[in-house]
Amino acid sequence: MFDIIALGELNVDLLLNKIGGFPEVGKEIFAKEMTLTLGSSTAIFAANAASLGAKVSFLGMVGNDDFGAFVRTSLEKRGVDTSNLIEVSTAATGLTAILNYDQDRANVTYPGAMSIMGVKDIRPEVIAQAKHVHISSIFLQETLHKDIYEIVKLVKDNGATLSMDMQFDPEEKWDFDYKKILPLVDIFMPNIQELTAVTGKKTLEEAVAEVRPYINVLVVKMGSKGSTVVTKEGEKFLPAMLNSNVVDAIGAGDSFNSGFITAFVQGKDLEYCQYLGNLTGAINTTAAGGTGAFTSKEAVEDAALRYFNQAIIL
Repeated sequence: MFDIIALGELNVDLLLNKIGGFPEVGKEIFAKEMTLTLGSSTAIFAANAASLGAKVSFLGMVGNDDFGAFVRTSLEKRGVDTSNLIEVSTAATGLTAILNYDQDRANVTYPGAMSIMGVKDIRPEVIAQAKHVHISSIFLQETLHKDIYEIVKLVKDNGATLSMDMQFDPEEKWDFDYKKILPLVDIFMPNIQELTAVTGKKTLEEAVAEVRPYINVLVVKMGSKGSTVVTKEGEKFLPAMLNSNVVDAIGAGDSFNSGFITAFVQGKDLEYCQYLGNLTGAINTTAAGGTGAFTSKEAVEDAALRYFNQAIIL
């Protein structure tokens, strides 16, 4: 039924801008601008893959509350199927309060419902609907993190290919058994910082050498430098397509993932997947937020041509 099931965290982002100073205990300050928007890396991935033409469903957990309804409506507006969302009354929908200060920010997150979804909530018949499953932000989801091997095995047992972007560990413990898990992951998609942290290595070269025996395909996101795709047979670096007028880079890595995986599920070779990942990551920087440049496939194609003189073939 679906090209991709996005499996992961869901929350709302409450963004405060033009803030009169830094918060202090016992004092109150004002923000002149406020925005409530759909949050989470997995949601950005799902929305942008849908805008590229993939048929995407979301498997995640929200509370039975107004924020949960907001999440559902926001995903549907982006063309993401929500029939597999799980609503619970035992926890509220997660929220991140983001205080923006010029080029920096302070975040406070209430994980809520996304912290309690685990393998017990994932029905095999749902996974069987998908050609491919993408899992993201495992360290932000306490129960999913604990159950990650069982979840990965469930995905593979039901015939789907699997990609994973573990993302940053806020506690910096990096508890991830890559020797056991990565052989079951078709495409592993960390950035340099995450890969070196999880392997305990100082350099990218050392980290790649450490995981190479266990990977199928490793995709290392390198920010404004580009990306490297590694297989057991070799590796290929592809420079980034640079935007000379960056609006912001929020969600650029998730947008890279959406391009790469959308091409992958359409049967494109790894060279084209990497090219499209680099391109969609760059397109992300042409508009505000993680989904601002991905309002439709036509909008993405127009941005590719206008800013980078590139054509998207999907």
